[in-house]
Amino acid sequence: MPADNAPKVIRIHPADDIVIACRQLVPGTVIAAEGVSVASLVPPGHKLAVRAIAAGAPVRRYNQIIGFARQPIAPGQHVHTHNLAMGEFTREYAAGADARATEYVDAPASFDGIKRADGSVATRNYIGILTSVNCSATVARAIADHFRRELRPEALAAFPNVDGVVALTHGAGCATDSEGENLRVLRRTLAGYARHPNFAAVLVVGLGCEANQIDGLLAEGDLAGMAGGPRLHAFNIQDSGGTAGAVARGVAIVQDLLADANRVSRQAVPASHITVGLQCGGSDGYSGLTANPALGAAVDLLVRHGGGAILSETPEIYGAEHLLTRRAASPAVAARLLERIRWWEDYCARNHGSMDNNPSAGNKAGGLTTILEKSLGAVAKSGTTNLVEVYEFAQPVRARGLVFMDTPGYDPVSATGQVAGGANLICFTTGRGSAYGCAPSPSLKLATNSALWQRQADDIDINCGDIVDGGASIAHKGEQIFRRMLETASGRKTKSELHGYGQNEFVPWSLGAVM
Repeated sequence: MPADNAPKVIRIHPADDIVIACRQLVPGTVIAAEGVSVASLVPPGHKLAVRAIAAGAPVRRYNQIIGFARQPIAPGQHVHTHNLAMGEFTREYAAGADARATEYVDAPASFDGIKRADGSVATRNYIGILTSVNCSATVARAIADHFRRELRPEALAAFPNVDGVVALTHGAGCATDSEGENLRVLRRTLAGYARHPNFAAVLVVGLGCEANQIDGLLAEGDLAGMAGGPRLHAFNIQDSGGTAGAVARGVAIVQDLLADANRVSRQAVPASHITVGLQCGGSDGYSGLTANPALGAAVDLLVRHGGGAILSETPEIYGAEHLLTRRAASPAVAARLLERIRWWEDYCARNHGSMDNNPSAGNKAGGLTTILEKSLGAVAKSGTTNLVEVYEFAQPVRARGLVFMDTPGYDPVSATGQVAGGANLICFTTGRGSAYGCAPSPSLKLATNSALWQRQADDIDINCGDIVDGGASIAHKGEQIFRRMLETASGRKTKSELHGYGQNEFVPWSLGAVM
């Protein structure tokens, strides 16, 4: 519970029509600073009207439109799904209007990373088992299970520098157009993982007759140069005598890879080698007040130190995209972002959906009402630096600084695209409580409120709720997150890693028809 002297509500902007409840507000509670008396129960993180709002009028939070009044709203009333709805309005995109030159630090921070022969830098050191198709998933898992420390502690006892052997399987790879977008995106995703520096080596296991032939994967993923080398190996079950033979073959290959994988040591490298994927899941009314802006402050620090950050989840910037186009480094970057927004509008229309199908039930229970409100809070994760590039799902991220990758809002799919693009660290904010983890890139989870931190500290790495109830500043919390990024990139285990999360959270985006 917040301290007695903690504020009852938070006002974000002088022009806002609402304030956010910092605790449960019961009818009759007087909010003296706003000159209103609470008319009905308002849960923590939810919105309280502070002025009369006419039916059909826009409602503002962050001095931005989050929806339109379904009916007249009186001061002191709870503002939520019963009286607030989506609506159309014009955004001022003003490409590059707020773009500013980045002020880089004179002495960049460093972390203890693992340098690969190609010059890339890893934050972890895994051996990965990938699959071309769902039909080879069981074999891949059996190979990885042979080396699981909790099942067979002796398997990796002689290889302390290897973080583990993980199987990343999926449900696709066949019954799809062999020349279509769905297969191209899957291959691009698998190729990104195969190249990822956090894998010392990768084994790809196929069935043999699937649409996603390994040869096609190697060609379309531009992996041909790696095939047969020390970091990439592949075979089919049908060429290995079936299941038992394929498992034995895979175990033998991994066994031969372990000694080389173990010959690594961490050394100081610049923070510019960190690329962090930005995620928020199980968001609530506090997300845009605490964890997301604090993560944004950490992103600003990382960018000033030469690093990179990937903002994603296109449905969760919808209605706030104009805040990003204003920071675009060029009109072309702004145009590419808006093209992805239009693609999503069409995608929803042809699938008989709506962009406002997001937020989820849990988001709404936590105080978020429309996708406009959710997106405005989600964009805060990106900080304030320029948007320098826009990528499609799982494309290799080459630019440094803040970039955008087009992904769904579903966290496992979105983070899969970011890691395929090169993210070697994930930062994940949550208000309702997420149990997400990632392999091969570690995932830091940040709580938006202290109640969640107290209830689910076993899954959360940093509490940002003290921005509301403990007097911590966003800048101070951003510095704390940045330092934890460096520590995690240097090998400090996250809570999700300690729990063994990561193998089941690999979810490539499936776009096409299943035939």
